[in-house]
Amino acid sequence: MEDMRALGYGLGQQYFDERDYRGAIRALRPVMEETPDDVGTRLLLARAYYHAALLKPAEEHLLEVIQREPTEYYAHLMLARTLERQSRADEAGKHRRIAAALTGDDELLKPHRI
Repeated sequence: MEDMRALGYGLGQQYFDERDYRGAIRALRPVMEETPDDVGTRLLLARAYYHAALLKPAEEHLLEVIQREPTEYYAHLMLARTLERQSRADEAGKHRRIAAALTGDDELLKPHRI
C-alpha cells in the first residue's frame, strides 16, 4: 500500500511540475484520502488547486495544513495569495504578516501580483 501512495504522490508531483494541475489533483486526491495527516501531500494538493484556479478547495486544504503545522510559512503565504485572488485582502494580510514573521522576510508583506 505504501508503494501505491508513493507512486500516486510521485505522479502528482510530476503532473504539477509539468503544470498539469488538474492531473496533479486527480493523482493526489486518493493519496490524501489514504493519508489525511500528511502535510506535504496536502500542501502540494492545495498548490495544485490554487494553480487550477479552484480557490475554495485550495483555501480549505491550506487551512488544514496551518491547523496541523502553524509554523509552515509557505502555507500562510499560499493562503494569503489564495485569499487575494478572491478579493479578500484584509484576511490575506494576516497570513502575509505571519509568513513574514516566521521567515524574517519583509518582502512577503507585499501583495502578490497576479
